[in-house]
Amino acid sequence: MDEPRPRRIQSVLFVCAMNAVRSPMAEAIARHYFGKSVYVQSAGIRKGKTDGFMTAALDEIGIDASRHKPRTLQELEEWEGLNFDLIISLSPEAHHAAIELTRTIAAEVEYWPTPDATLVQGSREQVLDAYRDVRDGLVYRIRLRLKRGSDAKGPEDGERPEADQ
Repeated sequence: MDEPRPRRIQSVLFVCAMNAVRSPMAEAIARHYFGKSVYVQSAGIRKGKTDGFMTAALDEIGIDASRHKPRTLQELEEWEGLNFDLIISLSPEAHHAAIELTRTIAAEVEYWPTPDATLVQGSREQVLDAYRDVRDGLVYRIRLRLKRGSDAKGPEDGERPEADQ
Protein backbone atom coordinates (compact mmCIF):
# COMPACT_ATOMS: atom_id res chain seq x y z
CA MET A 1 0.00 0.00 0.00
CA ASP A 2 1.31 3.44 -0.91
CA GLU A 3 2.11 5.85 1.89
CA PRO A 4 -0.31 8.78 1.95
CA ARG A 5 1.19 12.13 1.04
CA PRO A 6 1.78 14.34 4.04
CA ARG A 7 -1.01 16.90 4.20
CA ARG A 8 -0.32 20.57 4.68
CA ILE A 9 -0.14 21.42 8.36
CA GLN A 10 -2.42 24.30 9.32
CA SER A 11 -2.15 24.01 13.12
CA VAL A 12 0.45 22.50 15.41
CA LEU A 13 0.63 21.94 19.16
CA PHE A 14 3.96 21.38 20.92
CA VAL A 15 3.70 19.50 24.22
CA CYS A 16 6.28 18.83 26.93
CA ALA A 17 6.26 18.22 30.68
CA MET A 18 5.79 21.75 32.06
CA ASN A 19 5.54 24.21 29.14
CA ALA A 20 8.55 26.07 30.53
CA VAL A 21 11.45 25.31 28.16
CA ARG A 22 11.05 22.86 25.27
CA SER A 23 7.47 23.43 24.13
CA PRO A 24 7.44 27.25 24.49
CA MET A 25 10.79 27.35 22.70
CA ALA A 26 9.30 25.26 19.87
CA GLU A 27 6.18 27.44 19.81
CA ALA A 28 8.21 30.66 19.55
CA ILE A 29 10.45 29.23 16.82
CA ALA A 30 7.50 27.91 14.79
CA ARG A 31 5.69 31.23 15.11
CA HIS A 32 8.82 33.09 14.05
CA TYR A 33 9.23 31.08 10.84
CA PHE A 34 5.65 30.01 10.05
CA GLY A 35 3.32 32.24 12.09
CA LYS A 36 1.59 33.65 9.02
CA SER A 37 0.74 30.22 7.58
CA VAL A 38 0.46 27.86 10.58
CA TYR A 39 -1.44 28.29 13.85
CA VAL A 40 0.94 27.37 16.70
CA GLN A 41 0.42 26.72 20.42
CA SER A 42 2.22 24.91 23.22
CA ALA A 43 1.22 23.33 26.50
CA GLY A 44 2.56 21.12 29.27
CA ILE A 45 1.31 18.17 31.24
CA ARG A 46 1.91 20.18 34.40
CA LYS A 47 2.36 23.92 34.80
CA GLY A 48 5.91 25.16 35.19
CA LYS A 49 7.47 28.59 35.58
CA THR A 50 8.85 30.76 32.78
CA ASP A 51 12.53 29.94 32.33
CA GLY A 52 15.03 32.78 31.89
CA PHE A 53 17.55 30.62 30.06
CA MET A 54 14.86 29.69 27.51
CA THR A 55 14.12 33.35 26.77
CA ALA A 56 17.86 34.19 26.69
CA ALA A 57 18.64 31.43 24.18
CA LEU A 58 15.85 32.63 21.89
CA ASP A 59 16.84 36.30 22.30
CA GLU A 60 20.24 35.39 20.84
CA ILE A 61 18.58 34.54 17.51
CA GLY A 62 16.12 37.43 17.52
CA ILE A 63 13.04 35.65 18.89
CA ASP A 64 11.22 37.23 21.83
CA ALA A 65 9.53 34.69 24.12
CA SER A 66 9.53 36.90 27.21
CA ARG A 67 5.72 37.12 27.33
CA HIS A 68 5.21 33.35 27.42
CA LYS A 69 2.96 32.18 30.26
CA PRO A 70 3.19 28.43 30.94
CA ARG A 71 -0.13 26.59 30.52
CA THR A 72 -1.31 23.02 30.81
CA LEU A 73 -3.06 20.93 28.18
CA GLN A 74 -6.18 21.12 30.34
CA GLU A 75 -6.06 24.94 30.42
CA LEU A 76 -5.54 25.13 26.67
CA GLU A 77 -8.46 22.77 26.10
CA GLU A 78 -10.71 24.87 28.35
CA TRP A 79 -9.64 28.18 26.74
CA GLU A 80 -9.83 27.27 23.07
CA GLY A 81 -10.17 23.53 22.58
CA LEU A 82 -7.60 21.17 21.11
CA ASN A 83 -8.25 21.31 17.38
CA PHE A 84 -4.80 20.68 15.86
CA ASP A 85 -3.61 18.89 12.72
CA LEU A 86 -0.31 17.93 14.32
CA ILE A 87 0.76 17.38 17.92
CA ILE A 88 4.51 17.22 18.47
CA SER A 89 5.55 15.79 21.83
CA LEU A 90 9.01 16.63 23.13
CA SER A 91 9.26 14.37 26.21
CA PRO A 92 8.18 10.79 26.96
CA GLU A 93 5.47 11.90 29.40
CA ALA A 94 4.11 14.40 26.87
CA HIS A 95 4.09 11.72 24.18
CA HIS A 96 1.86 9.49 26.29
CA ALA A 97 -0.52 12.41 26.82
CA ALA A 98 -0.51 13.24 23.09
CA ILE A 99 -1.37 9.65 22.18
CA GLU A 100 -4.17 9.75 24.73
CA LEU A 101 -5.56 12.91 23.08
CA THR A 102 -5.96 11.05 19.78
CA ARG A 103 -8.80 9.08 21.38
CA THR A 104 -10.94 12.23 21.13
CA ILE A 105 -9.31 14.36 18.41
CA ALA A 106 -8.13 13.47 14.93
CA ALA A 107 -4.55 14.70 15.00
CA GLU A 108 -1.29 13.30 13.75
CA VAL A 109 1.23 12.79 16.59
CA GLU A 110 5.00 12.88 16.27
CA TYR A 111 7.51 12.27 19.04
CA TRP A 112 10.69 14.35 18.92
CA PRO A 113 12.82 13.25 21.88
CA THR A 114 14.34 16.50 23.09
CA PRO A 115 16.87 16.79 25.94
CA ASP A 116 15.79 18.55 29.12
CA ALA A 117 18.23 21.46 29.37
CA THR A 118 17.15 22.17 32.96
CA LEU A 119 19.04 19.03 34.06
CA VAL A 120 22.42 20.44 32.98
CA GLN A 121 24.61 21.74 35.77
CA GLY A 122 27.75 23.84 35.64
CA SER A 123 28.62 27.42 34.85
CA ARG A 124 26.05 29.82 33.43
CA GLU A 125 27.68 29.41 30.01
CA GLN A 126 27.56 25.59 30.21
CA VAL A 127 23.86 25.70 31.10
CA LEU A 128 23.14 28.24 28.36
CA ASP A 129 24.97 25.99 25.87
CA ALA A 130 22.52 23.19 26.72
CA TYR A 131 19.60 25.52 25.98
CA ARG A 132 21.27 26.60 22.73
CA ASP A 133 21.61 22.96 21.70
CA VAL A 134 17.88 22.39 22.33
CA ARG A 135 17.05 25.61 20.46
CA ASP A 136 19.20 24.76 17.45
CA GLY A 137 17.81 21.23 17.23
CA LEU A 138 14.26 22.56 17.36
CA VAL A 139 14.96 25.25 14.75
CA TYR A 140 16.25 22.59 12.37
CA ARG A 141 13.41 20.11 12.89
CA ILE A 142 10.63 22.72 12.85
CA ARG A 143 11.88 24.35 9.65
CA LEU A 144 12.28 20.96 8.01
CA ARG A 145 8.87 19.65 9.12
CA LEU A 146 6.72 22.73 8.59
CA LYS A 147 8.24 24.02 5.36
CA ARG A 148 6.09 21.62 3.32
CA GLY A 149 3.37 23.67 1.67
CA SER A 150 5.06 26.87 2.76
CA ASP A 151 7.43 29.24 1.01
CA ALA A 152 9.78 29.32 3.99
CA LYS A 153 13.39 28.33 3.42
CA GLY A 154 14.60 25.05 4.86
CA PRO A 155 17.87 24.29 6.62
CA GLU A 156 21.07 24.71 4.69
CA ASP A 157 22.33 21.77 2.67
CA GLY A 158 24.65 19.54 4.62
CA GLU A 159 23.02 20.19 8.01
CA ARG A 160 21.54 17.19 9.71
CA PRO A 161 19.05 16.96 12.54
CA GLU A 162 20.19 15.58 15.85
CA ALA A 163 19.76 11.82 15.92
CA ASP A 164 16.80 10.59 17.91
CA GLN A 165 17.82 8.51 20.87
